[in-house]
Amino acid sequence: MSEDAAVAALRAGRAVILPTDTVYGLCALPEHEDVLYELKGRDRSKPVALLAAAVDVLVAAVPGLDPAMLEKYLPGPYTLVTGSVGVRVPNLPPAAADVVRAVGVVAATSANLSGGPDPRRVEDIPEEIRIACGAVVDAGELPGVPSTVIDLTGAEPRVLREGAGPFP
Repeated sequence: MSEDAAVAALRAGRAVILPTDTVYGLCALPEHEDVLYELKGRDRSKPVALLAAAVDVLVAAVPGLDPAMLEKYLPGPYTLVTGSVGVRVPNLPPAAADVVRAVGVVAATSANLSGGPDPRRVEDIPEEIRIACGAVVDAGELPGVPSTVIDLTGAEPRVLREGAGPFP
């Protein structure tokens, strides 16, 4: 499906499936992130991440982010917890990068049912999620290991989930 269709679906308040540098993601504009919880069956106490195609876009969109701290890890296979929000700037495949650049920032989570296996191929995404989305951007097989989650809220960075990125 074309990048234009994915951008149009996002702007219309629909979820889309986008490839990242780790797994396939379920994405929506931040003001429509509720759709992500509904599609996944995700507990609303678990926040979704904000994802951008570039660190400067993320810094402009989320007040209080420290660009110097972010640039130690991003872009790359990391989700950084900074206060009440997780942020990502993955090394996106070109088609996904075009979509995210067009809309600025998306709310994102893995494109699986809550607790299910992380999708490395579009075929691994549950059918009920795929058919409910406004667009699917297929980049073939991905590594299939989720991002490393690092908590930056304390005095020292702390790994919350081991994943695709080594802890520096």
